[in-house]
Amino acid sequence: MVLGVESTCDETGVALVRGRELLGDVTATSMDKYARYGGIIPEIASRAHLESFVPTLNAALDKAGVDLRDVDAIAVSAGPGLIGSLTVGISAAKALAVALDKPIYGVNHVIGHLAVDELVDGPFPQRFVGLIVSGGHSNILAINNIATDVRELGGTLDDAAGEAFDKVGRLLGLPYPGGPHVDRLSQTGDPTKIRFPRGLSAAKDKERHRYDFSFSGLKTAVARYVESLRAQDQPIPSADICASFSEAVNDSLTAKAVQACLDTDCDTLVVGGGFSANSHLRALAAERCAAAGITLRLPPLRYCTDNGAQIAAMGSALVRAGVAPSSLDFAPDSGMSLSQTVMP
Repeated sequence: MVLGVESTCDETGVALVRGRELLGDVTATSMDKYARYGGIIPEIASRAHLESFVPTLNAALDKAGVDLRDVDAIAVSAGPGLIGSLTVGISAAKALAVALDKPIYGVNHVIGHLAVDELVDGPFPQRFVGLIVSGGHSNILAINNIATDVRELGGTLDDAAGEAFDKVGRLLGLPYPGGPHVDRLSQTGDPTKIRFPRGLSAAKDKERHRYDFSFSGLKTAVARYVESLRAQDQPIPSADICASFSEAVNDSLTAKAVQACLDTDCDTLVVGGGFSANSHLRALAAERCAAAGITLRLPPLRYCTDNGAQIAAMGSALVRAGVAPSSLDFAPDSGMSLSQTVMP
């Protein structure tokens, strides 16, 4: 049984997993504290983790119906993430590992967004492509083994998809965080109303940046469109803007992810991360995967945002693969490589 601890940003998550079975999962969030600032305040997030960890741990143990002494290994997010938030979670996990005399695994939080799908859809195929989409990451990974063999094929050169959605939400005056509000508005708009650009879609970019993304130019195009309407005292068609913007982002994400599957001869695409909750991404990915004969694995909405289950699932995969635990002196790595599954 693996105890997973998540504290990369503003969610404190604790979960317990045995094999591929989730026993208990509890998450506390401090997101409501940032509405007045329009973004995460790292110091506030770190303090919130300090306050939330013990209650969240106890709630997860109660939910699973187990005792701390039943735990066989501990997994904790080692990166990427906010350095202060990571430090709180790692310190707590190390204290538990020492007190219980159990091995500890400092795992890659981002890869965990994919690992959590095993708790829902069962074992992964031998090879698959992973699409990570979140507030901080938009990456395509080639995976031969979730625990030992992960290779990054491409990623965003600037803004991540979730980050771009939040910024457009702020531009339109939507509440924080803007991403979910942009998604909801997009469902009532016309995605063909405005032709926003697709980054890295020019012929010269298709080979050099075959699996890379760029959303900063798209974000700027939306800003200029809104500014031009305001300068002319014209109404802002927020729903159509959100729908057209969403179409541009998700067109790029799904087209390149499906292309990666075809190029690497993989018949399974696994999508994870906070932005994988986006309604149009889920619909467009399902449509394009079905057309290409690719199996799509998408976690339920409850596992899209940061949670302890993804970390426990990643730890469980490492234990099953016979990977050596991390040393007790490992440090948080805010820029942890996406080809590194665990800290040495």
